[in-house]
Amino acid sequence: MRGYFGIGVEGLTKPMNAGNLYRSAHAFGASFVFTLASNYDPVVRNSDTSDTVGQVPFYSFASLESMRLPNGCALIGVELADEAVDLPSFRHPRCAAYVLGMERGGLSAAVIDCCDHVVRIPTRFSLNLASAGAIVMYDRVLSMSRFGARPVAAGGPVEPVPAHTFGDPVIRRKLRGARRASAVDSEDQDGTS
Repeated sequence: MRGYFGIGVEGLTKPMNAGNLYRSAHAFGASFVFTLASNYDPVVRNSDTSDTVGQVPFYSFASLESMRLPNGCALIGVELADEAVDLPSFRHPRCAAYVLGMERGGLSAAVIDCCDHVVRIPTRFSLNLASAGAIVMYDRVLSMSRFGARPVAAGGPVEPVPAHTFGDPVIRRKLRGARRASAVDSEDQDGTS
């Protein structure tokens, strides 16, 4: 899978849930984990048996204003909201940070306003924070990685992952030159030169 992702929680009230979330994040290959306006002590990590905060970067942002994500990293809120995109219909950005709300109350309106996208897991009621995060990360891995096709019938053979085929090499200097020539040609045709 190309790109990277991180996952975190705003306004955490149950540190055990964050530990479970971070353990799942580590298992799914997260590049970083974070808290936002939360009182989370990474030393208290009974539920994070993989020691995620000792293996991947952990960021504790005191406020939304202090939150810093890498350039080009999309912020994606996970929230049961009518205007949110259902997760099975969502195209995950290559570089993303997912944020979940606290167990009671969800994401704040300020965080939702800062999100590039808001997704929802199509359930009848809200899920446990760690479970919701694991579902989002599983969906990301499933939709962005290469797997063999599912069988047509239950128990049927799984198709092998097709071999990767490389395209012709792209020489960037030639592309830039071709774009410039194309721009000059179009200016000549428009009579703007």
